[in-house]
Amino acid sequence: MTEMTATAAGSSRGFSDDASRARVRKRYRAEARFKAYGIAALAFSAAFLVVLISDILVKAWPAFTVTHLTIDARPTADKVDPDGDRSPSSLARGDYTAAIRESYGALFPQVSARAERRKLNGLLSSGAADELRAAVMADPNLIGQTVRTRAQFSDDADLYFKGVVTTVEEEQGDGVATPSGVTGPIVIETTAPAFADDLAEIKNDLSETARARRFEVERIKTLRDGVLADRPAADQALAAANGAGDETGITVARNALAKIDSDSESLRAQMETLAGEAADFENRFKDSSGAETLDEKLPSRLVAINGGLVKVRSLSANRVEGDVLVPLENQNAAQPDAWKMLAYATPESERRLGDQEIAWLETLKAKGLVETSFNVDFFTSGDSREAEQAGILGALVGSIFTMFVTLVICLPIGVGAAVYLEEFAPKNRITDIIEININNLAAVPSIVYGLLGLAVFLNFFGMPRSSAVVGGFVLALLVLPTIIIASRAALKAVPPSIREAALGVGASHQQAVFHHTLPLAMPGIMTGTIIGMAHALGETAPLLLIGMVAFIVDVPTGLTSATTALPVQIYLWSDLPEVAFQAKTSAAIIVLLLFLFLMNGLAILLRKRFERRW
Repeated sequence: MTEMTATAAGSSRGFSDDASRARVRKRYRAEARFKAYGIAALAFSAAFLVVLISDILVKAWPAFTVTHLTIDARPTADKVDPDGDRSPSSLARGDYTAAIRESYGALFPQVSARAERRKLNGLLSSGAADELRAAVMADPNLIGQTVRTRAQFSDDADLYFKGVVTTVEEEQGDGVATPSGVTGPIVIETTAPAFADDLAEIKNDLSETARARRFEVERIKTLRDGVLADRPAADQALAAANGAGDETGITVARNALAKIDSDSESLRAQMETLAGEAADFENRFKDSSGAETLDEKLPSRLVAINGGLVKVRSLSANRVEGDVLVPLENQNAAQPDAWKMLAYATPESERRLGDQEIAWLETLKAKGLVETSFNVDFFTSGDSREAEQAGILGALVGSIFTMFVTLVICLPIGVGAAVYLEEFAPKNRITDIIEININNLAAVPSIVYGLLGLAVFLNFFGMPRSSAVVGGFVLALLVLPTIIIASRAALKAVPPSIREAALGVGASHQQAVFHHTLPLAMPGIMTGTIIGMAHALGETAPLLLIGMVAFIVDVPTGLTSATTALPVQIYLWSDLPEVAFQAKTSAAIIVLLLFLFLMNGLAILLRKRFERRW
């Protein structure tokens, strides 16, 4: 009777088997949805992280390799040993660049004009003779002998060999090609319509370029309309100022009108130029009469034939006219497998390297004189204005010195403050205020600490600007709240029974803390310290305000030497326009991330190794 009554009552309240199963299924579906949301969030975050790291790695890869010219140089005594005594000081002042350029120029005897020589020498770095100098200083007997050495290319030439300047497509020749000469303007004719595909691609490029110019015209027109829309208000302001006799207002209104007119006229001129170019490109696209003229605004075409290179100026289906950039060995007819067309995707006007310089680089590559290797100098050199010579050693050593000062200051002070506040300080209004302020300081923007360091350490105490000791002091202030909070949390995690047991066997309060509680809390303290140091390692704003943004070439030798840090070096390189510095920036980011990963990994290792579960 009781069971029947309970069953009836349960059924009346909705606790039948069907209703219970429905609620259970609903709960399971909610749990499954929550789990799916969590997995989706993790996957989304991981995807973003993979994209970010991949993008940085792709951009950084050119910085980890370097391209050299392998060359035979002959350092003569009159150039590399000005004092004639072969002393280290004399050899260090020697002119080794002359020996490099003499051998380098011998590879291109046809280059004789001064302007061309300047372009040719510009393909080598200003430090191209560094390896030769090091070899001669190590062994002075090399003077007067032929030395096999490596000369570093300039950043533009280096990036070209890495495929950053422009992509190059090679098309094998079709038909027999016959050049009309070996130097100067020549004509190359083929027995087959070998250039028909190239002509079609050029026509397509003309159409795309015309479309891009039209789009740019419309964009500038919108900007100009926006500028002209401000003119009525400026006219009214001028009229009002004239009516009121306000000379200052009249001057301001006239200046505003003059700026509007100037900006409008400048935009109109840009529109006319772009519209004219678009019309020209469209007419050339529609013209199917025959040859097409290639200018610097179109992708370049070079013909490699008979050991030389010819820049195409005019192209038709079976004939090209062009200028010889590298002399041909002969003007014999070339079979289909003995010549090819090189197509450069980026127009010459949009490259830092012209077709002539690319032709010289291709010649060096064809002779087997170009060598690519791991860029050791990136890790062993300081900063430089020349992108190909810039390295991170100075910033790396500066970061190490700065972190050393930061650790020496913040670890004992932070741990001592945490021990006092947690174990010895009385619980009153003063300690409450101190604890609140410590928690608030952990959330203060880092740039405020930079302002504090500028005002106190530099302006008041007169400490050396842009030095590791000042940077360490500033970052120690930044990290101290984090270490204090983490250390107090580690001390709280130690069970009270440990203290009570120590006190019970006769230990003093100080002995109980320093002999028992603190050693057991040390893993947590070290973990918090390492995380705080990792935070400091990635800071930039405080260091900028204390002068560590200065251009530092030399590697620092002490805590008071002028230095910079990795985050600041990244900031400096990211602001430079050269493409090579973009790769250096990404490479420095990779190095900084590795340091951060190592420090966080060390924190995890310490926690796993020494952590005790109570």
